[in-house]
Amino acid sequence: MASWYGDEWAGRKTACGQLFDPERLTAAHPYLPCGTWVRVTNVRTEHSEFARITDRGPYEEGREIDLSARVAKRIDMDKVGVAKVKIEVVRWVDEE
Repeated sequence: MASWYGDEWAGRKTACGQLFDPERLTAAHPYLPCGTWVRVTNVRTEHSEFARITDRGPYEEGREIDLSARVAKRIDMDKVGVAKVKIEVVRWVDEE
């Protein structure tokens, strides 16, 4: 399950040391290394988007990833808030 976060968090420092921008392709994950790229697919719509892990979270039970508002919009989950997603690692941070 995925959720998303937006403008209320804009400008705050992430766990990876960057300032959060809801318009960037980013996400928060509890254990994937900072900088890792993932493809997140909305299971219902099959729309997908890439996101870079830049923060830790989510902290809600049953959720595995928090997406930026831009990613949520691109996979058609911005109106519902929480959606079932598939997460695939496409590039680990240490790959060149």
